[in-house]
Amino acid sequence: MFGFLAQVAERFAVVSTELSSLAVIACLLGGLGVFLLGMKQISEGLQAVAGPRMRKLVAAATTNRFAGVATGTIVTAIIQSSSVTTVMVVGMVTSGIMTLLQAINVIIGANIGTTVTAWLVAAFPKIGITAIMFLIGGAAIVHLFATREFWKYLGLIFLGLGLIFFGLEFMSGALDPIAQSQGMRDAMSLFSATAADGSFSVIGMAKCILVGAVVTGIVQSSSATTGIAIILVQKGSIDFYTAASLVLGMNIGTTVTAWLAAIAAPTNARRAALAHSLFNVIGVIIMAPLFPILLPLAVKAFGIGTTMSQTGLLFSVAGVHTAFNVINTCIFLPFVKPYAWLINHIIPDPKVRELPRLAVLNPLKLAPVVAVEQARKEVEHMSAQCEKLLDDFRAVLLGKSTEQIENDIFHAEEELDVVQHEVSSFLGQVMSTNLPSDVAFRARMLLRVADEYESVSDEVAALLKQFIRIRRNAMTLSERGRNDLLSLHDLCREFAATVSEAFRQGKTHAADLLAHMHPDAAGISARVKEIRKAQMTRLADHDPTIDPLCVVVVLDVLNIYRRLKEDCLNIGEAMLDEGR
Repeated sequence: MFGFLAQVAERFAVVSTELSSLAVIACLLGGLGVFLLGMKQISEGLQAVAGPRMRKLVAAATTNRFAGVATGTIVTAIIQSSSVTTVMVVGMVTSGIMTLLQAINVIIGANIGTTVTAWLVAAFPKIGITAIMFLIGGAAIVHLFATREFWKYLGLIFLGLGLIFFGLEFMSGALDPIAQSQGMRDAMSLFSATAADGSFSVIGMAKCILVGAVVTGIVQSSSATTGIAIILVQKGSIDFYTAASLVLGMNIGTTVTAWLAAIAAPTNARRAALAHSLFNVIGVIIMAPLFPILLPLAVKAFGIGTTMSQTGLLFSVAGVHTAFNVINTCIFLPFVKPYAWLINHIIPDPKVRELPRLAVLNPLKLAPVVAVEQARKEVEHMSAQCEKLLDDFRAVLLGKSTEQIENDIFHAEEELDVVQHEVSSFLGQVMSTNLPSDVAFRARMLLRVADEYESVSDEVAALLKQFIRIRRNAMTLSERGRNDLLSLHDLCREFAATVSEAFRQGKTHAADLLAHMHPDAAGISARVKEIRKAQMTRLADHDPTIDPLCVVVVLDVLNIYRRLKEDCLNIGEAMLDEGR
């Protein structure tokens, strides 16, 4: 394999000596860069315009396999990259938004959606530099000077479209002299899928698959490499058989991005990346033996490359790309559950419990709405953990504490410190980009709420430390004092449950659920004052059932409960502020 790639590199080195290599390479790389930049602009614009709907699409993916495939297809058609969709899926599996089974359905659909770019390039192979400049100029003006968000992002979409065509025009111009050079013909002959007699070459197909996989793995965009392949077909540098075989390799190379996102990710994220890779690799293994039969039949039936027009030839290459993924989907879809079982056995569950790993994801590669949704899922996990912490500490108050309960409380507090740090870092990167206003408001709210939940966990750990202090110093908490603290704890637990439920329900229902938030908080404050006054009164009356040293600890405990109430109140206010 490496010897073959070395031969290809040597032949292309000959091409660079025949031509003005620096200018050609600069135009080719520049065109590729502009093409990829255009795809990024289209992706950002469409994500912003379709933002509220993206969350509904993600929710739809969890209903059934067909909805999952449709979601993957639509989302990828919107953002123009199966690699980016797969990175999103890796993130959603990591954050618990999706199960592995649901993720596989989306990944299958993503492979269909990514073929949209090929059809776009085939439909407009050369629209003229004048039209492209008008498109870029008009779109840039709209994007820069429009006051409404919708029009700004719509301008960004058409700006990205113009940059895609501009990049194609650049690459086409760079490939003109290359296509006419003898060195290029010699280089292309090394991995041509067409034999000397015009028949289909199986060995040539295998070489094309290798080249397509390597180039796409480097570029990390099957859309870009498909565009280059279509330009080469247009120039006559490669034929239909070679372009169709390259498409098989591109479907393998595009899985590299998912692995880059999952290298340091938890088990389920690596499973999602493996599912993407195996889906494409197995599809190539199934389809490659059929190509020597199907492609010659298609050439004869439709006159591809002979009687067919050049536009028809380009559409044929795009059609092969789509047909491969649709057929692959039809083969896999009935066996999604066994396939998920296989992935789970290839990458088994870890023996050691894993902490959330949100920070290993690159938020800049995710749709802002999806990135913020992932962060929300992590904060929701924090809320559930805090409620469990309060329940565990109630057992301590009742005198039913065990070493396991205490260790769990301290471990959970450390875990929530990690999650809060990762959420803050993740959202900080998301907020450094251009965000629609509603997404930006939601991100700021999540930053505040994550910080407050981390503070709640700190307060519970501080409460436990106070009771460990009581135990180690052989102090005695009176029955009345314990009951007073239990009543206060239950008030705080109920208050925390209310704000957490409001967080889970979202801003649509937050105002109703938090209608009595401030009176409830005031009630907790009043209860703290009552208990403090009762403790001080009993101490002044020299009540024999009360331990003076223990009173000092109880007063510290009361201060902790007061801070815990403030943390919960701040969570509720953050959600109400988002809805304004």
